[in-house]
Amino acid sequence: MKIGILGAGFMGKEAAMDALNSEGVEMVGLADVEMDHVYELVELAQSEKLFPFEVDATHTEELENFMQQFDVVINALFYSFNETVAKVGIDVGTHVIDLGGHIGDVTDNVLRLNDEAVEKGITIIPDLGVAPGMINILTGYGASKLEEVEMIKLYVGGIPLRPEAPLGYHHVFSMEGLLDHYTDPSTIIRNGKREDVLSLSEPEEIYFEKFGPLEAFHTSGGTSTLLDSFSDVHTLEYKTIRYPGHREKFQLFVDLQMTDRYLFVELEDDQYVKPREVLLKVLEPFVDPTDKEDVVLLKAYISGKKADVDTLLSYELITYYDKARERTAMSQVTGATVSIVAQLIASGTITERGVVPPEKIVPGKQYIAALKERGIHIKEHRMTF
Repeated sequence: MKIGILGAGFMGKEAAMDALNSEGVEMVGLADVEMDHVYELVELAQSEKLFPFEVDATHTEELENFMQQFDVVINALFYSFNETVAKVGIDVGTHVIDLGGHIGDVTDNVLRLNDEAVEKGITIIPDLGVAPGMINILTGYGASKLEEVEMIKLYVGGIPLRPEAPLGYHHVFSMEGLLDHYTDPSTIIRNGKREDVLSLSEPEEIYFEKFGPLEAFHTSGGTSTLLDSFSDVHTLEYKTIRYPGHREKFQLFVDLQMTDRYLFVELEDDQYVKPREVLLKVLEPFVDPTDKEDVVLLKAYISGKKADVDTLLSYELITYYDKARERTAMSQVTGATVSIVAQLIASGTITERGVVPPEKIVPGKQYIAALKERGIHIKEHRMTF
């Protein structure tokens, strides 16, 4: 198997390490426009299977030259590149998976490439991070054990192990993406009907072993392709987990329009600034993840009927920062997810072609088993009523 990875950030490097340590992977190509990030991993990995590439993803020819060398390419770039990378994958005949970014029409645009991908015999799986991503796979797996699905409730948070004032948060992925998730409306299914609710709304308490009370609230993008895959359920909701107080502080930024992507404010002498850019710069030192430990928390509830018996399936994950190897919890979970799925495609375990959401194509049993081999444990529980 030959696995290519675009983007040498936290997630890309973790995916590369996972692939390098996997049986059957003979070549891993890690590409970025900033080669310092790539060579950091080359130095750390000391592997003959790892090859560095300098690629500017805004140049189609460079993408084509890189991607055509691999069976599968993991797109770990910012989500604005997802459609471009998917199109190049179809053009050069390489399978593609991405980390998601269900903001605006990004994932919808990738899904619209289905017919072209089928024609070229290519598999493209969008939204393969944690939320969306891991929760989609677990939802699909749980739903496969039921004859009728009625309710899906999902909760995920990447939070500091030890929260610090003033926000109780340090970023484990793009802060640009975080502001989008807090600003754009969240689409859910309630009483069998799809509706939009305000992000940061309807907070509720949630508990995990050693953690709680925490706060969970609506954020955009988490329900992703599940809205179409399970359009006939009574309830489908996704909420993000944070420490208490975090939501209220960001609600003020949203109310003041400081997170708006399009707002410009006029200053003196015909000067204009974007409050969002100012906010991101001001927040930078307060959310810097350097030397900070994180934890990823997940709960997924899928309920319905099995042989006319009311059944509730639940899945729970707690993953901690790896001190020994200085690996964030979020990068461990995300990197393992995309690496496992890339290998399932490259090995021929996943054979369906086209653009297919994770919940419909990733075999949950094999995925959970592969995570367990990596020390990432999903607890599964079943209750009947």
